[in-house]
Amino acid sequence: MRFFCLSALARAALACGLFFGAAMGAGAQDEIERRVENLLGQMTLEEKIGQLNLISHGPPLRWEDIAAGRTGALLNFNNAEDVARAQALARQSRLKIPPIFGLDVLHGFRTQFPLPLGEAAAFSPRLSRLASEWAAKEASHVGVQWTFAPMADLSRDSRWGRIVEGFGEDPHLGSVLTAARVEGFRKGGLATATKHFAGYGAPQGGRDYDTTYIPPAEMYDIYLPPFRAAVKAGSASFMAAFNALNGMPSTANPWLLTEVLRDQWGFDGFVTSDWAGIHELIGHGIAADGAEAARKAILAGVDMDMMGQLYIKHLPDEVRSGRVPEAVVTEAARRVLRTKMRLGLFDRPDVDPSRVDSVFPSPESRAAAREVTRETLVLLQNRDNVLPVAPGIRSIAVVGPLADSPRDHLGPHAARGHDEDTVTILNGIRRRAQGAGIAVTHAPACDQFCRTTEQLPAAVAAAQAADLVVAVFGEPQELSGEAASRARTTLNGKQVEVLEALAATGKPIALVLLGGRPLELGALADRIPSILMAWYPGTEGGTAVADVLFGDANPSAKLPLTWPRTAGQMPIYYNRLPTGRPTLANNRFTLGYIDEAVTPLYPFGWGLSYTSFAYRDAAIVTPRLSSGDTLEVSVTVTNTGSRDGQEVVQLYTRDPVASRSRPLRELKAFEKIALKAGEAKEVRLRVPVEELGFHLDDGTYVVEAGDIEVFVGGNSLAGSVGKAQITDTVRIPPSERRASLSPKRL
Repeated sequence: MRFFCLSALARAALACGLFFGAAMGAGAQDEIERRVENLLGQMTLEEKIGQLNLISHGPPLRWEDIAAGRTGALLNFNNAEDVARAQALARQSRLKIPPIFGLDVLHGFRTQFPLPLGEAAAFSPRLSRLASEWAAKEASHVGVQWTFAPMADLSRDSRWGRIVEGFGEDPHLGSVLTAARVEGFRKGGLATATKHFAGYGAPQGGRDYDTTYIPPAEMYDIYLPPFRAAVKAGSASFMAAFNALNGMPSTANPWLLTEVLRDQWGFDGFVTSDWAGIHELIGHGIAADGAEAARKAILAGVDMDMMGQLYIKHLPDEVRSGRVPEAVVTEAARRVLRTKMRLGLFDRPDVDPSRVDSVFPSPESRAAAREVTRETLVLLQNRDNVLPVAPGIRSIAVVGPLADSPRDHLGPHAARGHDEDTVTILNGIRRRAQGAGIAVTHAPACDQFCRTTEQLPAAVAAAQAADLVVAVFGEPQELSGEAASRARTTLNGKQVEVLEALAATGKPIALVLLGGRPLELGALADRIPSILMAWYPGTEGGTAVADVLFGDANPSAKLPLTWPRTAGQMPIYYNRLPTGRPTLANNRFTLGYIDEAVTPLYPFGWGLSYTSFAYRDAAIVTPRLSSGDTLEVSVTVTNTGSRDGQEVVQLYTRDPVASRSRPLRELKAFEKIALKAGEAKEVRLRVPVEELGFHLDDGTYVVEAGDIEVFVGGNSLAGSVGKAQITDTVRIPPSERRASLSPKRL
């Protein structure tokens, strides 16, 4: 069975996988617009509003509303049987318009990949595309068509629990990886709802849902670029954020939803609210009741009401009273229908209700998960070369309650992830050790949250009897994700007490940290020689961690955010603005704290390897730049160690004298390279001159004439290369920096 059919031209575009935005040819675009207009001409006001109603599986869903044309989209449908039932009901409606089925598919469907923050540590758009493609393949197999991802929210404050869903603190890294995720999801068969638009990652005090205050120029420079990259990559939709931005809730913010997203960037897909986000306008204090909330949201540019039921209840009266022009409702329905047409939903067969997700994880998805996870593990420190496991090691004590806790390997937002699919770190170590004739014991030392230490003596005894201790501690998944903001980011419970006791044994210790954020390590960073950040590593987490621990894989990940010494330093980020009083040793009246160092524990871009890399002959190939030119920097990187490895070569710039204060450093390009032991390679990094500027509050982009300082290295402390000179000042109005590449807009 099929829905309202497209022409052969449009079907051909869809068959080639070119189903959204810039990828689709002008002829197919025009055909879709004709079909949409034809359909709109047949629709009643109520049917148009029905397309704007997004309801979740379970209460308050009424299945008969699907057949009545009162439901345009459905979420939390995660099995083929329910999807097929809803599709059959939609075909009973007057116009047979298919619903779109959405689900939070963030880092996997059945096969779980590392959480997005961990994935970002790979500094690899290829791996981001691969992970997203697999997540989409599995979800689309059972009829899911739309994911509420990627999260493009930049965050500089790891007290915020949802930092785990994003890419960290840098707008360039975030833009590259957000685009890669959109592309990967699309290739695997899912449309994206890039979220949360915008500024959601900078709440006051790191408290989820709290208000944000971000100057417009900072929004344009720091928080909006990843969203703009999502438009350019072809994101089908956007999700409005819960938070208020500078006093105006995002769900009723025409500057964000209309002026920036549509008028400046040229986005012509649709915007959905977050869960009951329109209703929350009452709580924000800008709407007296549901009718006013619905009116303000749709006039601002929110096309779809997720789980609020305010559009379906109030918009008919709002239109008939003249408070909302019917043209506004029609345009919102047009955006929804256009997206459904682009996705091929009108021409797609119903899902086979017998399909099940238990066909995954497959050997292929496990191999992909293992590959991705290996490259997300950040070796924070490795004194005395505790890792990899030395040839003389004959016994390992694995200590910690998280070592064999599959749910804590999956982390929050695990879609259809199953505990029984997961290879835990304990199991991964046991499998690898067995082949090497190494004995492995396990001692939890405490319960999952380390509330008591009755089991500590047994753990200490196990450590004393072993050649090597692998301690697996960190943050249980319940302490991360949405609604999991933390005022204290220390290791919870009595974990520090346990780790101090293990350190006192004098045995070599490798600490594997699980978690969704940097954690305060305090004196443990000095007491424990080797620390590996494993994030929430997913279904193949144990296998991948064992690969790195035993040296079968060489760690190559880099921190996508700054690792603070203490929560009192937050928000903390490498690309901060300079001050008139830079930090000076032994001078109280300069930038700093009286009770802590001003520097982080580990800088942005940090990550060690089992080999070493040397940078030499760095040079600016293009020392003079005018409009349209590209800054090109060359450097030779040599693997000076005895193991093959990968290095992320990072290029940073600084505008030292400008009309407004500019960051001390900004990541502008990076490349991940593989080098055999002793091998050298010349790397050339390129940055268009138009990416060396900054925004004014009105959205104008300015590249000012003058010197640009250049730095190249393996982290944000990269060494200086020299200066390039920009010869001409360039000013680009907001209307000329469109992100949409739709043919009709070229």
